[in-house]
Amino acid sequence: MARVMVTGSSGGLGLLSARHLTEKGHDVTLHARSQARADDARRALPLAEHVVIGDLATIAGARDVAEQANAHGSYDAVIHNAAVGSRRAARAETADGLEEHFVVNVLAAYLLTCLVGRPERLVYLSSGMHLGASHDLADPQWLSRRWDGGAAYSESKLLDVVLAFAVARLWPDVCSNAVEPGWVPTRMGGAGAPDDLELGADTQAWLAAGDEPEALVSARYFFHRSQRNADPACRDEALQDRLLAYCRELTGVALLSY
Repeated sequence: MARVMVTGSSGGLGLLSARHLTEKGHDVTLHARSQARADDARRALPLAEHVVIGDLATIAGARDVAEQANAHGSYDAVIHNAAVGSRRAARAETADGLEEHFVVNVLAAYLLTCLVGRPERLVYLSSGMHLGASHDLADPQWLSRRWDGGAAYSESKLLDVVLAFAVARLWPDVCSNAVEPGWVPTRMGGAGAPDDLELGADTQAWLAAGDEPEALVSARYFFHRSQRNADPACRDEALQDRLLAYCRELTGVALLSY
C-alpha cells in the first residue's frame, strides 16, 4: 500500500487519479486551493486520508501546502497534477508579480518537489502541446512578448517535462516521469474533448503506485501507459540547469542533489 499526494485534486483528472488509487487500497492526500473546494473533494472521495489546502498561484501558498503535507508524514509518491489551462485571453499576474501559467504549472511543482519530503516516485502532468514549444527561457514571464495564452500554456507544459527529467538526473533513486493525459473532457479541456478521461487519470495513478516493471522507470514521457518521445529539448541538461537556477532565484529554494 502506498501513500500518495495528488495536487489539484478537488476535481477533474486529479480527483479521478486519486479515486483510482483509493480503489486499489492506497492512502491518498488530496489538495484543494480553498476550504470550499476541500469540502467538495472530501465529499467526492470520503476514502481520502487527508486534504491539504493552499493556493498554488502564490509562492507562500505552495510553501504552506508543503508544510501541511509534511505534517501528515512521508509519501511514496507525489502527483503534480495542478494546472491552469490555455484559455486566458490576457496575461494574468499572480500576487508575486509573476505570470500565472508559469507559477501554477511549473514553479509550484518545483517548490513542492523541493519542500515535500523526497518520495520514491514523482509524476508531472504535461501535455502534447509541449511539443515544439519555445524553451529558451528568455521571457518566461511574457513581459516583452505579445501575449499568447496557448503558447504560454505549451511552454509551461514543456518546462514540466524539463523539470521531471532534471529531477530524474539529480535524484537517481527517484522515479520521476511526465504524463500526457490527452485532450480530456475536464473543466480545462472542455466537454467536447475527444480523449478518454479514465485512461488519462489511470496513467498518473499507475506511475505513482503500479508495481509493474514498466512503471518503475525514470525520465520517461507517457501517454496511456505507453512511452512516447518528449520534445528533445527536455533532455538538454543545460536547459534543465537554467530552469532550476531560475526557479531557485524566484523562490530562494534550491533543489538539492546528492
